[in-house]
Amino acid sequence: MIYKRYGKTGKDISVIGFGGMRFPSVNEKYDYDKCAGIVVKASELGVNYFDTAPGYCDDQSEIIMAHAFKSIKNPFYVSTKSNDKNGSELRKKLENSLKRMNLDKINFFHIWCILDIDDYRSRMVKGGAYEAALKAKEEGLIEHITFSTHCNGDEIETIVNEDAFEGMTVGYNILNFPFRQKGLTAAYKKGLGVATMNPLGGGLIPQKADYFDFIRGKNDKTVVDAAINFNASHDEITTVLCGMGSTEEVIQNCKIGDNLVMLEWEKLKEIEGRLYNSMDKLCTGCRYCEHCPKRISVSKYMLSYNNHILGDTKAVLNNVKWHWGIKVEDVRECIECGLCEKKCTQHLPIISRLKEINMWEETIK
Repeated sequence: MIYKRYGKTGKDISVIGFGGMRFPSVNEKYDYDKCAGIVVKASELGVNYFDTAPGYCDDQSEIIMAHAFKSIKNPFYVSTKSNDKNGSELRKKLENSLKRMNLDKINFFHIWCILDIDDYRSRMVKGGAYEAALKAKEEGLIEHITFSTHCNGDEIETIVNEDAFEGMTVGYNILNFPFRQKGLTAAYKKGLGVATMNPLGGGLIPQKADYFDFIRGKNDKTVVDAAINFNASHDEITTVLCGMGSTEEVIQNCKIGDNLVMLEWEKLKEIEGRLYNSMDKLCTGCRYCEHCPKRISVSKYMLSYNNHILGDTKAVLNNVKWHWGIKVEDVRECIECGLCEKKCTQHLPIISRLKEINMWEETIK
């Protein structure tokens, strides 16, 4: 397993991290021994970064992790989160996580799911989330304060430049890399560790392997290998979080971490160019379409629309509501001025796509 230094923390983290939100269940019932065995297997194969959160897997993920930690012999680091804005509520969540996982401290505690700059500011007020996390750090309950975000690159740059955090977790993959690339660069310059989630685009990349086959290099057996290799080869990225729901998936992902061929900067740029040229219908997230006069988050809707092109229309609405945290009905504010389409480097029919999303809100349940 390849390891990378997590920012300025002095910690060496496995390039493949364990995402703890994919444990298998039957009717929302979890076999703790079986699920814990998946975690233990990952540790045996070199994974040392385990990411979980309250609410994951019907609120069972932290409990499963605790069950696994009892059997893990190798050193490991734990990441968990709170999305509470109120400091007292965050403190309660932190204490509950510590108790459930039988830990003295959380290595990487995330101010969770920052959606935009206003949301970020609301976590930083007196008596708010960050102040509570800072106090907990002083008490030794938190080792490193980090954040997770769905912000765009400019917003991430603003956050990291205010020097409040030691690392971040962010969604980053071959489908959306232009949307957040500026933020990754800023984090790297500031010495933050970076964990990336959703390296497989929420499963879209392996589900549409034929469509994305063009990303494979000569050393990549599958598009999954290529997508994970793409993330891991970035100097800015410390660990690639992979959701693992079976020992077979653990073995597959850890093989990638064992045999990773780190791509040179020139090769990464070649792949990025290939992506721009090949994804003629998919939004690449370049964000030139932003600054809508009606303040519609055009790029976020277009990235969500990608799911429709790849065969899962319902996922468009889910992505809008739960990933971006914006309202589907806001597309109705479009006045069809055409500014976004004039700026779009791919010449996508943005206005008609917004109309489709509005129509789906009425028909898809």
